[in-house]
Amino acid sequence: MSFIFERDKSIPAVILVKNQFFGDERGFFMETYKESDFFDGGIEERFIQENHSRSKKGVLRGLHYQKDPMAQGKLVRCVRGSIFDVAVDIRKGSPTYGKWVGYVLSEENKDMLYIPRGFAHGFCALEDDSEIIYKCTNEYSPEDEAGIIWNDPAIGIKWPIDDPILSSKDIKHPSLEQADNNFEYGK
Repeated sequence: MSFIFERDKSIPAVILVKNQFFGDERGFFMETYKESDFFDGGIEERFIQENHSRSKKGVLRGLHYQKDPMAQGKLVRCVRGSIFDVAVDIRKGSPTYGKWVGYVLSEENKDMLYIPRGFAHGFCALEDDSEIIYKCTNEYSPEDEAGIIWNDPAIGIKWPIDDPILSSKDIKHPSLEQADNNFEYGK
């Protein structure tokens, strides 16, 4: 198996995927996705869309999600630079509702983060020109996109930056309590 799957201790639905890569003086090789290994590692969803994003240092994107029936699970990988990647459980009735986990994903560590449907996702770029590629379990649906404000005190994310660069849309997201969210735990 080319991957090591580590369930987060505080939110087991979120899985850190450690990639085994092989390098020498020429460079490196690694598998970035293999359906059978991911299935065996507890990630059974199929990925049907892939996105690529670049951000300069200090940019914070999120917290984003799509509502059911177009909810998306995501598999996030940083291919250049580094990011602080965050998942927030927004499934009503979940024992971890409103809790968050964060990981540094980088070009160097080659780790990936699996964020299931029912979670809001956000990240901040820790270096200039940080790039991520992420797979999604559903296609983008503008009419189903929603978000939560990045600094909601009820969630209390410990971002590694104090004054992020935000989009005009991300500045206007509501709190978790006021967010348009149709996720129910166990459904």
